[in-house]
This record gives sequence, structure tokens and C-alpha cells, in this order.
Amino acid sequence: MTDPLGQSQVLPYLCGLSKKGFEFDLISFEKSDKYQAHRSLIEKICSENNITWHPIKYTKKPPVLSTIYDLFKMNRMANKLHQQKKFDAVHCRSYIPAIVGRSLKLKYQLPFIFDMRGFWVDERVEGKIWNLNNPLFKFIYHFFKKLEIKLFADADYIISLTNAAIPAINKIRGENKNNISVIPCCVDDSHFNYTYIDLDKKIQQKTDLGFEKDDFILTYLGSISTWYMPDKMLDFFKVLKSKKANSKFLFITQENPLLIQNLANSKNINLSDLVFKSANRTELPTLLSICDATVYFITPSFSKIASSPTKKAELLCMGIPTICNDGVGDTSKIMEANNSGFVCRNYNDDEYKNAVEFVINATKGPDEKSRLRAIGQKEFSLASGIEKYYLAYQKLLKF
Repeated sequence: MTDPLGQSQVLPYLCGLSKKGFEFDLISFEKSDKYQAHRSLIEKICSENNITWHPIKYTKKPPVLSTIYDLFKMNRMANKLHQQKKFDAVHCRSYIPAIVGRSLKLKYQLPFIFDMRGFWVDERVEGKIWNLNNPLFKFIYHFFKKLEIKLFADADYIISLTNAAIPAINKIRGENKNNISVIPCCVDDSHFNYTYIDLDKKIQQKTDLGFEKDDFILTYLGSISTWYMPDKMLDFFKVLKSKKANSKFLFITQENPLLIQNLANSKNINLSDLVFKSANRTELPTLLSICDATVYFITPSFSKIASSPTKKAELLCMGIPTICNDGVGDTSKIMEANNSGFVCRNYNDDEYKNAVEFVINATKGPDEKSRLRAIGQKEFSLASGIEKYYLAYQKLLKF
């Protein structure tokens, strides 16, 4: 919960559901440095929202054995808590916690919600974390693929991030049951809201980052490693720069900028056109308010049909037009249905020129930002996500 993802994609939902009368015991694994830095904030949020937080220290090494040990710790704590409190249901986010949730279902007949968050097993292989040429990882892969079938089959309710993943889910479990809901990664649109950021604040933010008043700012938000394609994003920026000479590229990321800088050098991109800034969640709205457009290219693969990038919702609610690629969850369908971005189906200059034309047109009219924000609120508002979880709980618990 002390990671940004926990603060944007777990706690806000639980807080909203607690206002509808639910009480939660929340088990999470925490990294020591993040835990020390943000512990008091998470404790305050939980204490105000009927959430009892049970943090466990995350074990990273050695690989595989550390995960088994963490699984043992989570299972032991979940069983102990159920003996004390007699839960009505167990709600598990992703595969590893779902192993514990399934065991509680089988042992105590507890309703089990599998909030899958993506095809985790295939992500490990496609993200080059598990090398199937290694006999150990090959064994682990086949073990989890068999377990995946049981998790889907035994779940009393399934939450998918995308509609695109549902046919694959039904293929895995071998049936088409009506016990599944699609809830994408949603956003607190009261927080990601450009309307309360005044002009003076924007000017100061630009000045602080070294931008000129009239610079056209392209942004990339989030991590750079594993799934993202920074080389192709830089290629897009080169085309943008050739059409709009005042363009600059702002990377809002916690990662070392050296990878991007080395790539930029190899592509003859002036490093003075690139700006790097790390930011916490509180700082993001002001940073994003100075941006004119955003780009993110994610490596398409089987597992990515189940992905719903959090950045997509945040950027839309900030009224920022998006350049992205095809093959990632429901992104293309949503973008094209709402004309809220340009979907690149090829990675070449001709496609990038079309994308640049879209961006330039999208930033001409003063009403476009409010139109994009309205789309973000319609598709990804936190309130709608909370309501969908509430309806899922109603179906499962039959109240």
C-alpha cells in the first residue's frame, strides 16, 4: 500500500466501499524503505475508513523461495484473522494472493473473489522475467498454468480489467459463466483535475523545469522498463519536433534517465529537449497541467490483452490527448470510439506524422480539454469503479 499503485488502485476503492458499509482486513506486502516513508499516511487512511491494515515485510531474495516464504506468511495470517473475525468473503488482487484466497474457500467455504489484474503467468514469460530455457522456470511456468485453471474455475467471482480478456478467461476455465465483471483501472478525477490549477501556477511549473512559455510539451508518465518502448517513443518525438520546432519531451518517472539519454544520443536528439522529473501522486496534477500531449507505446503480447494502463485514465481526466499503440487491452477501442487519441498500428514516420497531425488539431480548440476530461470521467471515474465493485459484492453475497 506504500507503493503508488496501492495508493491509486487499492485504497481508493476500499475507502469508497467502506462508505457503503463494508469493513476490510487488508493484508499487503511492503518494502522496508517505502514502509518507513509512508506508513503513517496509510495508517491514517485505513483508520478513517474501517480498514484494518496488516502489513507484512516483502521478501525479495532468493528468487522463488522468497515468494514461497511470503505465501506462507500471508496464508498463516489470513487463517488466523478468519478464526478471529469470521470473514464473509475473501477478495484477492492478482495470482499469488489468490492462492491463499482459494485455500480459504476450500477450507472454510468462504466466497472467493479473484481480481486477476492480468494474465500474470504469461506476463512473467513475455516480460522476460521467467526464461523457459531454464528448467526451473519452465517447471514453475507449467505449475502456475495448471494452478491458473483452478483459480479461474474455483473463483466465485472474477474481476477483469478488460473486455478483451474475457474470451481468453473463458477458454482457460472451459466454460462461460455469468460471474465476471470488467472494472478497468480507474482514477480519482477530483485529484486529476486541471481546472483548479491556475495560470500562475502553470507558468511557475514551466519555469522551474526550464521550459519556455510557448514550448509544446509532450510527456511520458510512469516506469520505462520491461513493457515500454522508449526507442519508438523517441522516434515519434523526432517527427513531432520536425513539425513543431518548439517541442520538448518531459519524462515523469522515478527511473534513471540514462537509458533514455543514451537512446536519444544514438538518434541524434538534442538532450536539451528532454527533461526528467520524478514526482509523487500529489505533485502529478500540476506537472501534467503544463503538458500538451502524451505518448506511450507498450509491447503488445497475449498477456497485454488484459492490461488497463492507469496512466490512460489519469491523462484523459487531465484533458491530454494520447498517442498509443494497438494490442493493449481495450485501449484502442476506447480511444477510437471517443476520438480521444491516436492509435499507431505501425511504427514508422508516416504513421507518426498522422499522429502529430491529430495532436496538433486536438490542441487547437479550448474546448478539447474539457471534452477529453468528460470522456475520462465517463470511462474511468473512481466513483464508477467503486459502484461496479459494490454490484459485484451484492451479487456474490446476495444482499
